[in-house]
Amino acid sequence: MKKLNLVIFLLITSIFLQTCGSFEKIDQRDRPDGAKAKARKNIEEGRGTSLGGLLKGRGGGNFEFSSSNPMWRATLETLDFLPLTTVDYSGGMIITDWYSDSSDKQKSIKITVRFLSNTIRSDSLKIIIHQKTCLSNSGCSTNLLERSKIKEELYSVILRKASLLEKELKKKK
Repeated sequence: MKKLNLVIFLLITSIFLQTCGSFEKIDQRDRPDGAKAKARKNIEEGRGTSLGGLLKGRGGGNFEFSSSNPMWRATLETLDFLPLTTVDYSGGMIITDWYSDSSDKQKSIKITVRFLSNTIRSDSLKIIIHQKTCLSNSGCSTNLLERSKIKEELYSVILRKASLLEKELKKKK
């Protein structure tokens, strides 16, 4: 029994030692393009993936903090009375929770603001407003408000505040 255990142990050890020797060691200083060549080799060997040029031309970019972006600050100041569920600066989105004022408890709204660019223009924002109407026993229904006074007022207030904030920012610089 001891001989069988010894043979199995030696067999497993030799298998592990064989696999350790199969890795080739390469000095990265010998490769002029280092990381790119290594990534290309990994893809060729099936040990990596490529996005196929999807990210070409996206390098660099203008990264701003949320406190220095007038559109972002103006939107948060405008919506500060609403409970917020999602505030994602990197994704460019603010979503409020359902809100109803004290006058009509059966209707509530939810506002989504998407930032399409940092420039202060009306087409830099996309505002989506949902309205939920709950009747006493029949449940609730949700509708998308395409044209509403609230949406138009939000656009004008946010853009006005953003332009004022940008003027203040320029004065400080």
